[in-house]
Amino acid sequence: MPKEHYSDLLALIAVAREHSFTRAASQLGISQSMLSHCIQRLEARVGVRLLTRTTRSVSVTEAGERLLLTVEPRLKEIEAELIAVTEFGDTPAGNIRITATDHVIDTVLWPKLARVLPKYPQISVEVAIDYGMTDIVADHFDFGIRLGDGLAAGSEAVCIAPDMRFMIVAAPSYMESRAMPAKPQDLLGHECINMRLPTRGGLYAWELEKDGQEINMRVKGKLIFNGINQILNAAVSGFGLAYVPEDIAQSHVDDGTLVPVMDDWWRTFPGLHLYYSSEREKSRAMQVLIDELRYVEPT
Repeated sequence: MPKEHYSDLLALIAVAREHSFTRAASQLGISQSMLSHCIQRLEARVGVRLLTRTTRSVSVTEAGERLLLTVEPRLKEIEAELIAVTEFGDTPAGNIRITATDHVIDTVLWPKLARVLPKYPQISVEVAIDYGMTDIVADHFDFGIRLGDGLAAGSEAVCIAPDMRFMIVAAPSYMESRAMPAKPQDLLGHECINMRLPTRGGLYAWELEKDGQEINMRVKGKLIFNGINQILNAAVSGFGLAYVPEDIAQSHVDDGTLVPVMDDWWRTFPGLHLYYSSEREKSRAMQVLIDELRYVEPT
């Protein structure tokens, strides 16, 4: 089969998955005009329309669905075999795609990658920032990184960092004229800096715990972000209470730019885990990262 036939089929799969020429072209790394040309060439070859286009969306026709049901699993088999063949090489190689939050990337993932990658020059890594519960299979990621209690079903995982505590903090300037909260319900009388979760579109409920009692507290405030670093910055600037990981807030507590709030309600979560599909065969490059990123308890 000529190589353009494969390109056209991959183009159809990408558009069908993304329901968008713009997103599909970006994912494939080609222009929208080239993507349209691939689809038109494929439709001309089979003699039927495979996609239905409107001004707002793209959907697959019945003929397109039939072709995808036949072709997509076979292309996945080919991809798996190509990965398997690389196992015969002497050096781990290939591109690894990882999704994680910016906080995790900056504080855990990148420090480890910076030590690992020079040892394996034929491994390349793409890292994408995402606070949602990404479907790593559908979005073609090799790994995701999440806290241990938030792992996706059907995945295997390895711990890459110790347990993580979240703390409530505020700037001294914010607390000057306000009463210190003592229990979760007191938070409702404060400006709290919220995080919007992309997966569900709602606001994150602060997960608090004391003496075995767990409370998910929905707080209110004038500021909402979708990144933890921005929430921390707003708290340092005196705009309200923030619920953030201890590892990025502790230095501010130490130097007095933030003060701890309700420390008896702070909750500790299972450590960060590198997770991957349990159904996927791991390449040597994937196994290298699993081994290198694995957390080892200090002795």
